[in-house]
Amino acid sequence: MNNILLEKINKLELRVKEKGFKFTPQRQAVLEAIITNGNMHMTVEEIYDYVKKDHSEIGLATVYRSVLLLNDIGIITKLSLNDGIARYQIIHENETHQHHHLICTNCGKIIDVEEDLLDDIESKIEATYGFNVKNHSLKFFGLCKDCRDK
Repeated sequence: MNNILLEKINKLELRVKEKGFKFTPQRQAVLEAIITNGNMHMTVEEIYDYVKKDHSEIGLATVYRSVLLLNDIGIITKLSLNDGIARYQIIHENETHQHHHLICTNCGKIIDVEEDLLDDIESKIEATYGFNVKNHSLKFFGLCKDCRDK
């Protein structure tokens, strides 16, 4: 395991323990799979396929339980792209909101938009409606640069 991955895993281990849960080898393997393949936004089945390469003793049901727990305690989040398939990604400790996504309707590529584009809108909503926004999800559907250039 490289130093960057090890550092990320150690930080996530602390977050899991702070939530009152054990950091099991199975949970570590799931998190390693998601971190290592972060730009893929993996399904549970893809996580399982990745995990079983190095941990053949871990079953699909264990991966499902680990993913559900990590999602419930706010370590990972489910990403729904309106296609009936749940994908997962790490919630970074400094993220106050989910980041936005660009989804190519041709090739299926998912591009993360790291900056929060809705701060002004959230302020306006709070001022106008007295509504305190805790989170939001924004997805743009269209053609990525590669598909557009073809």
